[in-house]
Amino acid sequence: MKRTLSIFVAAFIAGSLFAQSIDLPAPQKTGGMPLMDALAKRSTARTFDSKELTPRQLSSLLWAAFGINRPDGKRTAPSARDFQETDIYVLLKQGAYVYSAKSNKLDLVVAEDIRVLGGTQAFVKDAPVTLIYVADLSKMGDGSNEDKKNTANIDVGYISQNVYLFCASEGLVTGARGLVDRATLGPKLKLRPNQTIILAQSVGHPKP
Repeated sequence: MKRTLSIFVAAFIAGSLFAQSIDLPAPQKTGGMPLMDALAKRSTARTFDSKELTPRQLSSLLWAAFGINRPDGKRTAPSARDFQETDIYVLLKQGAYVYSAKSNKLDLVVAEDIRVLGGTQAFVKDAPVTLIYVADLSKMGDGSNEDKKNTANIDVGYISQNVYLFCASEGLVTGARGLVDRATLGPKLKLRPNQTIILAQSVGHPKP
């Protein structure tokens, strides 16, 4: 069983070096730690082991963050007026991707390790996964950009907390931060003018 899993993980990583998209395995939607226990263990980490997440862990992480949990397309985290304006960009060793909740896959944005751009602190480059939460203001109807950003900040807060609780439940560690070089990272992710980086959050295994 362990050998089969190792082969699968190796194939997943090797294939993703070239694929325009990565089909994720089905997320684990049952089990886990009781909510009150997860709340008691919730914490912020600033050190990460270099060990990669398995494909199933990555899929479950992204589903917990902002996946689809109902037949009508609504999500695991609320968003104002159901705008669903938040896109999750995923920085991995093999490249940067954007998460598609509808198809449960990662679409390639840049085939390059740009994890170091996911924050200004030294530890950022060591985390195997960094999530970049990007608000698409064009999805948010009328109103000023300032009002839209204020709303997007709140919506990303819900998503980030989902990630915190998932990590507490699964024995992973995470840390969210607003310190991101947006002027450099935005062009690397090919963001449009109406897309804005709200927050970054690294995820990994605890460092021994």
